[in-house]
Amino acid sequence: MGRPLRSSNLHSRRNFLLGSAAIALAATRTHLLAEAFALQTDRPNGPLKIEVVELLELRGRYTDAAGVNHQQQVNPLDIYDDLRPAPYSDKPSGTKETQTTAIYLRIRTSGGIDGLYGPIEKDAAIVVNEDLRPFLLGKDALAGEALWDQMYRSNRHSRDGFFMMAISAVDNTLWDIRGKYFNTPVYRLLGGPTRSSVEMYASCLGFSLEPEAVRTRALAIQKEGYRYQKWFMGFGPGSGPEGMRKNVELVRILRETLGEDTELMFDAYSGWDQAYTLEWAHQAEKYRPRWIEEATHPEKIESFAVMHRSTTIPIASGEHFYGRWEVERYLQAGGLSVVQADPEWCGGTSELLRIGTVASLHDVPVIPHGHGLRAAIHIIASQSPMTFPLGEYLINKMRHYYHFESNPLVPNKAHIALPTGAGFNVQLDPAKIESQTILKTS
Repeated sequence: MGRPLRSSNLHSRRNFLLGSAAIALAATRTHLLAEAFALQTDRPNGPLKIEVVELLELRGRYTDAAGVNHQQQVNPLDIYDDLRPAPYSDKPSGTKETQTTAIYLRIRTSGGIDGLYGPIEKDAAIVVNEDLRPFLLGKDALAGEALWDQMYRSNRHSRDGFFMMAISAVDNTLWDIRGKYFNTPVYRLLGGPTRSSVEMYASCLGFSLEPEAVRTRALAIQKEGYRYQKWFMGFGPGSGPEGMRKNVELVRILRETLGEDTELMFDAYSGWDQAYTLEWAHQAEKYRPRWIEEATHPEKIESFAVMHRSTTIPIASGEHFYGRWEVERYLQAGGLSVVQADPEWCGGTSELLRIGTVASLHDVPVIPHGHGLRAAIHIIASQSPMTFPLGEYLINKMRHYYHFESNPLVPNKAHIALPTGAGFNVQLDPAKIESQTILKTS
């Protein structure tokens, strides 16, 4: 019998596996790009230089129901009495007109191919405009791996926050350019389809937590074909025993209403702590939640590891992860059952693919956060269902999030069909754009 591996050897072996997996992924992607290029004989075999990087700010309006769907979720500030929102209830009051804006990133190239991606957040757009735009001008838009690495190395604060979100926006836009260059959807460049559609789970942010409202909406969502529902906790430590009772009651009501065949997930948006989470978990375990998400702040890796060891309820987090390194630290610590990295925040399409490789080595699924849908759907559609089984559909948010687009991604019976069109195929609708400006640099 051989001698057991020392911890240093295990660490080296893991690093070797991570490196080998990344190399294999890159090689597969390169091969697919080469095959696609061979079919595009009218494209020049040379650099596609970036000539313009601009941020389009669009303005318009829409009409929506008034007085409903504004239930606030628990958040870290709820421990302060004067910052905790008053109890909420739906009070329907007709309709209202809402002014809305959105920012899209457009990259123009020397080959006449434009990349377009959005909406992106204004804080990230400022970083793109001020820091990344000057660097990108004149670079080869098809050199995505090199550009990602160079953007990451270009600033000492690049590893997280708004800078990484800006890198994500550029990376996603560059993938759109590549898809248009090769005249194919992005998911085909990432490996091709692994399924005919992407199943979504219903994310119920904003829905009232009043018991009867919960029952009504949960049944309606189930009737639409969703096998998975995620609800957002409304109370935390600042609300005392009554808040805990309501948090447990929400789980009970949903399980009794929906039966045993619907998976139930819950989100605490970092508004709890380790002790509060475990008290809730021990009362809620009998209702079989599929996970509790972001129970506390993402920097508290050890708390996540303790929670993971101390309850049968799976622990999920990751929408505020930035890069594969943070994911690996969580997984090494045994802190997660589900990784929820967001391709619009974690480093873009390129980085979420790498995160998927890291997670697969630990046999942990990646279910991307649903801040946006374009990149996430293409990634999920192209990867193993074991690693990327589902997507998130924020029902209320998505009603108007893509207001300025003529072809938003919409589920049918809880599934989104594989997108068509080259790249991410973002199509703006001029009829909905009342005004458009280009963000200026300072």
